[in-house]
Amino acid sequence: MTLGKKKIFLALIIVGLIVLFSECINSKSGNDPRGRAFAGSASCVKCHQAICGTYLHTAHYQSASPGSLSTIAGSFSKDSNTFAVNDSVKIVMEKRDSVPYQVMYVNDKEKEAKRFDIVFGNVKGQSYLYWKNDLVFQLPVSYFTALNSWTNSPGYTVGQVNFNRPIVERCFECHSTFIRQVAQQSAGRQIENAFDKSSLIYNIDCERCHGPAATHVNFHAAYPEEKQARYIVSFKTLSRSQKIDMCAVCHSGNKNIMLRSTFPFKPGDSLDNFMQRVYSPYDRPDVHGNQSQLLAQSQCFINSNMDCSTCHNTHVKDRGNHAIYAQHCMTCHSEANHNFCKMADTSNISFLKNNCTRCHMPAQPSNAIVVQTSKSNTNIACYIITHRIAIYPKESEKIMSEEFNNKNHHQ
Repeated sequence: MTLGKKKIFLALIIVGLIVLFSECINSKSGNDPRGRAFAGSASCVKCHQAICGTYLHTAHYQSASPGSLSTIAGSFSKDSNTFAVNDSVKIVMEKRDSVPYQVMYVNDKEKEAKRFDIVFGNVKGQSYLYWKNDLVFQLPVSYFTALNSWTNSPGYTVGQVNFNRPIVERCFECHSTFIRQVAQQSAGRQIENAFDKSSLIYNIDCERCHGPAATHVNFHAAYPEEKQARYIVSFKTLSRSQKIDMCAVCHSGNKNIMLRSTFPFKPGDSLDNFMQRVYSPYDRPDVHGNQSQLLAQSQCFINSNMDCSTCHNTHVKDRGNHAIYAQHCMTCHSEANHNFCKMADTSNISFLKNNCTRCHMPAQPSNAIVVQTSKSNTNIACYIITHRIAIYPKESEKIMSEEFNNKNHHQ
């Protein structure tokens, strides 16, 4: 056997041992519910401490959490813990032995009480789920950040609530890392909201976006001197469409026809193998969850090679930081390139350089998320920043007027 062949043979043996070692470690240390190819996010911290630390504060990480008094945003104080559905029905948020409950009263008599078991969301608001054996249902009252108060859960008919709305796998696919569906049937049909409670992995963890990492973790634990990432997909190596597909797993709306669960989706996979995306270039998708379609309609996207990561660093919380996003805009739109904002002059150029998105990606009302205030027939829409980058004359006029008034106020 030649020296070259010996080296190749030795390398193959090492790779095989790494894979075997990876499987042995995972089989002994409490299997990840996704399988032995997964290491679990806790294993990422040793080498990626800084990134893991900042990621804890992001909306992705806070997309789901166990229900507790510390994770629920709404108030349990007696002056603000009640949602009046109508004149006879109310839902009261109560602490019973330090356990949070939603309790329905009809004519002041208790009719039903369910625990806050799971929290979905933490930015625009929160919605809550409860377990009934191995079935998952939505609680009728949610929390709306803009109002700082309890509201009906989106989609309920005004003046009516119940505790029977099932939560299906697609909800967990975008709000959690994993949950295993349980095979249960009723009247010959699969029950869509039956799950293995012990398999739930809250939030969006590292491997949901970076792929299975057990072999990667075990290799670098054995060879810490090796600084080039091995046995894991590098985001930089993905094509533009592959990068966008990673985000579009959850950011492509709710009207798609699901072909299979997206939990097995890995970096580099084609989303077309998981869902049939229902939209056309002429649609105006709702701003809730349709970020990839809206971005695809933007001239900035059409005339460049940008993808979601051009503007978003998913490892840090940069929500609301208009200056950071404006810096991304000005990599293309600048005075030097002669395509800077036409509204700019010496009096407002500093303001404009820090607020591109406020004019060109304004917050718009969603038709998909509309809530009701307590004892009111008034529907209030959730405002979400649109990802259709365009010129919005009325929005620009309003923002420039605000800036003009603020400047005069401080003079």
